[in-house]
Amino acid sequence: MGVIIWIVFGALVGWVASAVVGTSGGLVWDIVVGILGAVIGGFIMSLLGGTGVNGFTFYSFFVALLGACVLIWIMRMVRP
Repeated sequence: MGVIIWIVFGALVGWVASAVVGTSGGLVWDIVVGILGAVIGGFIMSLLGGTGVNGFTFYSFFVALLGACVLIWIMRMVRP
């Protein structure tokens, strides 16, 4: 059941991040961006002394959204 929740969480976070940043890529793109965003957001928060993604909570959603936006921004800088 944990994998399904991560996919749903990733899709939700990726969709919101794509809407915030202004990109589109489809469902698979949103899932990948959301899950990788959760990892990147958790890493950023650990550097700042906070906790990362630890469940399906509003705080975890915010951390994953932060990481997903950073990921999309980096991809825009690397890819023309």
